[in-house]
Amino acid sequence: MEPDGELNPDTDDLPLRANTNHILVRHYVLDLTVCFDKKIISGSIVLFLEPCSAEMAKTKDDIGPETGDGERQEPNEEDTKLGSDTQSSDLFQSSNAEDFTLVLDCCDLEVSKVEEVDTNSVSAALGFPLTAASEDISLDSQADFIQHLFSMPSSHWKEKHRRFLLCSRSPGVQNSNSLHFHTDRWSLKLKKMGVTTSQGFPRIIRIYYMTKPLGGSVRWTKDQDNRECVYTAGSPINNRALFPCQEPPVAMSTWQARVRAPSDCVVLMSGEEEDVPAEDGDTHFLTWNYYVTMPMPASTFTLAVGHWCQVPTETPSTLENEVEDGVGCSCLKAELVSELAKSPGEVIRGAPCQIGSRDEATSSDSAFCHSSLGHKELSLTDYSGMEDDGISCSHGDYPCRFAERSAWSQRVVPHRVFSPACLLQKAQMGILKLLPQCLAAAHAVLGVHPFPRLDVLIVPAGFSSLGMASPHIIFLSQSVLCKECPGSGVNRPTLSGSRICHEIAHSWFGLVIGARDWTEEWISEGFATFLEDIIWAQAQQLSSQQTAEQFDLKALLRWKRLSDELQNSNEELQILRPNMERTGQVSDSGSSTIKHALNPDKTFMQVHYLKGYFLLRFLASEVGDQHLIDFFRLFVKKYHGQLILSQDFLQMFLITFPHMERKGLTLSAIYADWLDRPGIPEWLHERSAVWSQARLVEEVKAEVVKWILSSRTHQAKGRKRKRTEPKVNYKELTTEQLVMLLELLLEESELSVSSMRALHKTYNLQNQDAEVRHRWCELVVKHTYSQAYCDVEDFLLHDQAMGVYLYGELMVQEDPEQQALARRCLALVQEEMDQSARRVVEEMIL
Repeated sequence: MEPDGELNPDTDDLPLRANTNHILVRHYVLDLTVCFDKKIISGSIVLFLEPCSAEMAKTKDDIGPETGDGERQEPNEEDTKLGSDTQSSDLFQSSNAEDFTLVLDCCDLEVSKVEEVDTNSVSAALGFPLTAASEDISLDSQADFIQHLFSMPSSHWKEKHRRFLLCSRSPGVQNSNSLHFHTDRWSLKLKKMGVTTSQGFPRIIRIYYMTKPLGGSVRWTKDQDNRECVYTAGSPINNRALFPCQEPPVAMSTWQARVRAPSDCVVLMSGEEEDVPAEDGDTHFLTWNYYVTMPMPASTFTLAVGHWCQVPTETPSTLENEVEDGVGCSCLKAELVSELAKSPGEVIRGAPCQIGSRDEATSSDSAFCHSSLGHKELSLTDYSGMEDDGISCSHGDYPCRFAERSAWSQRVVPHRVFSPACLLQKAQMGILKLLPQCLAAAHAVLGVHPFPRLDVLIVPAGFSSLGMASPHIIFLSQSVLCKECPGSGVNRPTLSGSRICHEIAHSWFGLVIGARDWTEEWISEGFATFLEDIIWAQAQQLSSQQTAEQFDLKALLRWKRLSDELQNSNEELQILRPNMERTGQVSDSGSSTIKHALNPDKTFMQVHYLKGYFLLRFLASEVGDQHLIDFFRLFVKKYHGQLILSQDFLQMFLITFPHMERKGLTLSAIYADWLDRPGIPEWLHERSAVWSQARLVEEVKAEVVKWILSSRTHQAKGRKRKRTEPKVNYKELTTEQLVMLLELLLEESELSVSSMRALHKTYNLQNQDAEVRHRWCELVVKHTYSQAYCDVEDFLLHDQAMGVYLYGELMVQEDPEQQALARRCLALVQEEMDQSARRVVEEMIL
């Protein structure tokens, strides 16, 4: 694609320009300061580099970016004028074309300086020989020292990180050939004069930079308490506007980060917290330190800084009683209000979330919830013997939880929940109380938790999805919270529970096992959607019959959603493996493009979730649900810590179940039916007819008939003399049944005003979860039920993650009052909206 210019929403691809086949970043050390006044994050990042083997690396690097085919793209004039240091950029352009170029993915950053780091004093202090006096660092000496760092065993990771940190604080090299850099639309390029190979390039470099207020990787906004915050919002461009990095998934690395933020703020990151935050002199700032020991793609780096409060928990006895009783939540007692109102600093540095004696916990984990769930019902299958079967990890050396005996028995990892003060009570009832059950259920289904702790944050209203999972942290939209205190009866906190389970499932599929080609999103989202049902049913302790019935109802709802989406979307966006046989291929340098990644419509499509989910449903129907879950565990055991393609999963599946191939199920057949074509596979058409006759669905259909007859009766009475109408008894419905009821009523051309009013009252629709309220709003819009326009407005203002296409429905009706409502809501929230969502809505309205 052209680096700049008008973006075509049908063909927008994201370039990954890092030359990862030449050189790899093995470790990052970030030192950042968050400035809310200027809406910037400034500081430095130190990159520890390792050249690739001579066979992979070229002696000459193309200055221009490459396409996925390895063809050179010449930068245009607009592309090359974005360098922030004119002198360095001019020197870069005039340098020898034979010089090696390090290419990093970078966008919307002001780079002020790049320097080579002098590690002489560190290496000498650690027993390495001093470099001979010369103008440049001895390449061999520095290479040996850095290679020693990289090769330190995982059992010594603390010492390894200490040495990384010492190196990162070393001064820049003096009196040497300087590093020159140049920035364009999508990348940062660096050269050292006279160095023509990746093997000769410096092994440690430091980049000084700052973000831009409108940079695409972070969002500066206000939370629900109207207090400033900033967070990485899962941008299509990932983290390249937060720090220069290598974005391709194959560039897996570890990192350490020191973040300075105002002392009344909380800093949350996708790593492990090193210690309690420390005061930064007299600056009224605190310094937070995080790190990771598992090599991960740079896209998994997550940061959130704001004035959030930690949600407190009940006493141990109260929690244990809740667990024994199931998932139901009870309303908070009045005496908890003062605890809920604690400031961020008080909550994070205290121990309000600790289970057990305060003296028994260490300072580093005293703020976490520690829960032990002992009841046997939460285990689908007895996998206790797996810890003794000699797990042999296939990934590189790092401290792996799958190899720790203690991790296999840890059903619930330490966890915390953060939210704005105004949502603390809902977050406690709807999130914190569910986490132990959901974590234990996930462990029962999939085994050892890949990460040792978990934070959950309720993000601002402008967040564009219901949730986002990163290592050690989950972002949740406020839309998953219950409008009212959830009861323990039929109306359980379904949306919050299923969404928590979805995001927890990403720990296994999406994080500890990732897609090697980002176009294969179904590997992450299809698996998480499939597993959320299994984990949530396990958390609720449903019987086998209840589980099967719930699965069928959810499958039919998803079938209807997928069918509708495929009818109203570009066929090119419906393909789960858009690169087909070229999936996973990159150019000679390692650069590539991600098809359609910058298309704003794709952000809100569900095809990778739903079609991927149905592929797994299909496989389960062939081998049995439990056999497929057992296979998932074997697959995780083999591939954790690695990147995969669809073929890795499918080939292992066919090898594990050889009778599938005898039945005609081959790799090529699965590609043809599910992954490489748009539309809906024949199996799905056939199975949807079966789901539509399930018991829970038939119950809903019976209720729909009642409502239709009632509506027709009301319409007839409008033309005749009124008579006393008979009372209709409506059946109590589960949340999923209520969603189905409203979807079926949406197919009706007319519903009377009286019926709409009765629907609203009978099911207390304004206080149902966001999935139900979304369907209700669609019904209100379709039937121009003006008495409930306030519900539509409330939804568009507070459930932005789900309301994008509701704007389109308001506009397409061509009703002046509805169109005015859409424009009024957009005007109220446009400043806090996600950029992609705002662009899509503006196209609908303007």
